[in-house]
Amino acid sequence: MRTQQQMMELILGIARTDPRIRAVWMNGSRTNPHVPRDIFQDYDIVYAVTDVQGYVDDRNWIDVFGERIVMQRPDESVLFDEKPSPLRYAYLMQFADGNRIDLTLLDLSIARREVLSDKLTVVLLDKDSLLPPVPPPSDEDYRVKKPDAAHFSDCCNEFWWVMPYAAKGLWRREILFAKEHMEQNIRPMLLMMLGWEVGVLTGFTVSVGKCGKYLDKYLPKERWEGLLRTYSAADYPSVWDALLEMGELFHVSACKVAQECGFSYPYEDDCRVMAHLRHVRQLPSTATEIYPS
Repeated sequence: MRTQQQMMELILGIARTDPRIRAVWMNGSRTNPHVPRDIFQDYDIVYAVTDVQGYVDDRNWIDVFGERIVMQRPDESVLFDEKPSPLRYAYLMQFADGNRIDLTLLDLSIARREVLSDKLTVVLLDKDSLLPPVPPPSDEDYRVKKPDAAHFSDCCNEFWWVMPYAAKGLWRREILFAKEHMEQNIRPMLLMMLGWEVGVLTGFTVSVGKCGKYLDKYLPKERWEGLLRTYSAADYPSVWDALLEMGELFHVSACKVAQECGFSYPYEDDCRVMAHLRHVRQLPSTATEIYPS
């Protein structure tokens, strides 16, 4: 596996010898002073260039970076909603030696604006002294932000509104339907609330990382262990247990955030939905009414 020094020499060596590349900067985890270093960190690189389209038309120029396992060109994918721009283009490359480069080619005309768009930016090369001064890298933009009352309320509403969908799917023995709602709708709200709890505990001075990957560093042990229990095996009793655990965990975390931030928590929704879930779990599969009269 090529070392960081070898990779940086390669990235900058290509830039220095290509007259179309006028500036280079890096951002992401490698410039974040609070992220632990490891062998899987990507190189998030931006080349500010005079001719983006030239790098799009020539698909072979990236071979100079090394042998690839797989590559993605997100600007050409029909799976992503964003419309491609003639001012930027990305090559995401996973190499055979384990290294990965996420390389963005950016038109020189927007370089001055874009270099300041991410506070984790470190300028590596500026051939023409084109770029403005860039402050030392900071993860400030990625820290948990203190919610306002509207965001808190809507997070609670979304969480409790979708919980019965998952219960319905479990009663119907439609485990994929239930898990989809748990993972795509319920869990994001739970992670958002847990992130706010971390914010309360730390004065909103830290980042919990993408997908909440650093939550274990800041949450109370019992809250972290509760979160792990929500990642269930794919059998119905386990998924039911996980769903109810989500509700209990959300209740504790949201009450903490509400108390510290002066928000109103919807206790009635909480109690009614949790009671409904427990009722549905015990409902016979042959039932003809949810609540018999």
